[in-house]
Amino acid sequence: MRVVKGRTGNKAKRPHVAGVKMTDSRLKIEDDIDEDQDDTFRPAPTPGPGEHPLQFNYSIWFSRRSPKNTTYDQSLKFVASFASVEQFWSAYSHMTHPGDMMGHSDYHLFKEGIRPMWEDDANKMGGKWIIRLKKGLASRCWENLILAMLGEQFMVGEEICGAVVSVRFQDDILALWNRTASDQATTTRIRDTLKRVLHLPANTVMEYKTHTDSLKLSAPRITAPRQLPPGQLPL
Repeated sequence: MRVVKGRTGNKAKRPHVAGVKMTDSRLKIEDDIDEDQDDTFRPAPTPGPGEHPLQFNYSIWFSRRSPKNTTYDQSLKFVASFASVEQFWSAYSHMTHPGDMMGHSDYHLFKEGIRPMWEDDANKMGGKWIIRLKKGLASRCWENLILAMLGEQFMVGEEICGAVVSVRFQDDILALWNRTASDQATTTRIRDTLKRVLHLPANTVMEYKTHTDSLKLSAPRITAPRQLPPGQLPL
């Protein structure tokens, strides 16, 4: 299935999206989300008459580093779920593009039921392809990536879990997550498809990292206490 760029024939309605406030034409992700605002996960609605169902339902999440969020889980905010091409464009067309976001921000587009966390059952044995982008490329590359994912262009069955775009100060990062890091044939096919759909030069550096390695790197270090000479008190 191919998800065509642009608006669908049906007029896109502005969705009720958690964790965001409406502006004139786009949804604005706010630094301070109202405590009373519902940003809990909600499943995608059943596609209506005339809509084009996707092979899988998907959910969009947003995260931003801030002093108020002491853990990654606290920073993760549910945005919207969708089950059809029309529902996707209804949400996406009102969202701020990655290239227009500020600071340490991330969009996560994952199959419904999979949280964008290494520890999730669907992710824990998998990994991700990582591509670093020069500033100014994130919006175009992100759109090309998610359209390829929604349109099942990777041709690896249920292996794809989701995609992430990370906006940073020096550069931006795309990541595509899959279920089985040990399946080299599948990870190679995903890499080659990524190069094709993103129109990457042949010399583009791509890194594959398992979620197990990511968990090890993020784990706090525990060091042995320093041995003091007899009679010396700690400072």
